[in-house]
Amino acid sequence: MSASSDLSIGIDFGTSNTVVAVADSRGNVEALTFDHGGERLKVYVTALCFWDERHGNGLRTGVEGGPWAIEQFLEGLDPHRFIQSFKTFAGSASFQETRIFRDRYRFEDLLSTFLRTLMRHGGSQLDWGVRNVVIGRPVRFAGYNPDEALAMQRYKAAFGKLGADHARYVYEPVGAAFFYARQLNRDSTVLVADFGGGTSDFSVMRFSREAGALRAEPLGHSGIGIAGDAFDYRIVDHVVSPRLGKGGLYRSMGKTLSIPNHYYANFARWNQLAMMKGSGDLKELRDLAKTALEPEPLEKFIDIIEYDLGFALYRAVSAAKVALSSQDETEFRFQEGNVDITARIARRDFESWIADDVRRIAETVDDALAKSGVGAHDIDKVFLTGGTSFVPAIRQLFVERFGEERLTSADQFESIAYGLALIGQTAEPGRWAM
Repeated sequence: MSASSDLSIGIDFGTSNTVVAVADSRGNVEALTFDHGGERLKVYVTALCFWDERHGNGLRTGVEGGPWAIEQFLEGLDPHRFIQSFKTFAGSASFQETRIFRDRYRFEDLLSTFLRTLMRHGGSQLDWGVRNVVIGRPVRFAGYNPDEALAMQRYKAAFGKLGADHARYVYEPVGAAFFYARQLNRDSTVLVADFGGGTSDFSVMRFSREAGALRAEPLGHSGIGIAGDAFDYRIVDHVVSPRLGKGGLYRSMGKTLSIPNHYYANFARWNQLAMMKGSGDLKELRDLAKTALEPEPLEKFIDIIEYDLGFALYRAVSAAKVALSSQDETEFRFQEGNVDITARIARRDFESWIADDVRRIAETVDDALAKSGVGAHDIDKVFLTGGTSFVPAIRQLFVERFGEERLTSADQFESIAYGLALIGQTAEPGRWAM
């Protein structure tokens, strides 16, 4: 790599994983690596673990991020809070703060804390003072009716705390498109489909070369807050929640009532589940269990929240989803503490659960094409990135619209960060910013 003054940094802050790439003026680009447990990792899990520990005569809060957060959580030697998928709160006006032990954290506090842990483990390569810092952002933020202006205000506040006030923000699929376009040998119109944990984003780009230099014209963008986490939601909602009291009854003031569904709606969303222990939900569930007609399922629900079993559940759900990408049927298994849930899941059932999500994603693809003024026949290549692109129902959507021969893909984790870092090396990086 060149001297630090010639470098640019690309940051793909994702719902599930974060990748940082560094590029130099010669076009070399590589991912920041993290040494953990004898492995060199290019992906930093988007997670935080806070814990309470004795310090002298008082208490202090420790914090770790990435794989170290998971490690600290699994050791479980001190009272702790484990938080994942918090990117989903970026555009949520209803999320103001969460209390973690003695302190209150806004979204920008969670993000800046997470980035500080990444910097600590990333070493000297991560220098915010380089010429160009390019940060990815979704075309549409996750959540119901997300506030884009609020999300960007929070992003800028968080990165500003670390000295990256000069950073530029670029749509994540544009970063992926720029990375992919380097291998094009002729002028092409490319649709980039970026499937993250919280959002699915689509950009149509026109690439050409003039005097050997790559030129790009963004034609149109569209996005939706449906992606991998939404598919996880369907598995939890259909397989797990019914075994934890969903649809059950309780008695109140002489009446028999249904257990409110909003607890299960929160439970099935990873970002909300991470907050349930610190909200009033846990106390309310304990009160409901006392009057439930069948208290045992609710007690297991309470155990998952109280004993921070959400991450283990996340891994079990993710494993089932991955298995269904290559198998017609899989066994879902979640066994932690007093909770034991085993069930067979057929791919056809999973696809029926996500059918409406896939339909809305398809409509968003059509919206991106319409905004670009092109039809499916005008697209030369479709570049797929992100783990959800491997879900057969999603891939079939693109095969039907564009044909198998036009589909291509690359590393599901690194392409966006690489493209963002390379954009930082262009003559006019500002024109890519949104």
